Amino acid sequence: MIFLVLTDGFLQIWRLITNFFFLGPFSFPFAFRLIIIAKYGVSLERGPFDQRTADFVWMLFFGALSLLGMAAVPVLWSPFMGVSLVFMIVYIWGREFPNARISIYGLVSLKGFYLPWAMLALDLIFGNPLKPDILGIVAGHIYYFLTVLHPLAGGKYVFKTPRFVYLLFLFGIMFA
Repeated sequence: MIFLVLTDGFLQIWRLITNFFFLGPFSFPFAFRLIIIAKYGVSLERGPFDQRTADFVWMLFFGALSLLGMAAVPVLWSPFMGVSLVFMIVYIWGREFPNARISIYGLVSLKGFYLPWAMLALDLIFGNPLKPDILGIVAGHIYYFLTVLHPLAGGKYVFKTPRFVYLLFLFGIMFA
């Protein structure tokens, strides 16, 4: 990751952000990922994150930071992390809606809890790389553990959305 940012001796800081916007070449998996973002991302935004836009953006920001942190490990490095961020959204959706019935390609019906694992199996069947999927699942689990599981087990809730993020959206809504 450091190599990407310091290419040709110049600090190219935008590469830390733009790598999350690439979902692969135009293909069936690319279209499928766009549909996943539209369906499950919006479902999260209208469900558990309803009226909590700042918390939703903080979740995505935390996911991006944790994925960049994982990419600092040479064996986990990947030039593009968009697929991993999509898998993080799917994992969190599956944890927030564990009993929702979903259908994959109209062939298989399963509970929402199993969606990330079914998608991982599909990527294995289609020959797509599994590393981005697994990194997204790990990032999603870290977020879910810190925000839901740890506090439910009696631990202190330490992962609050910073006040400046709320203020950004407060002023953004007021001046839009």
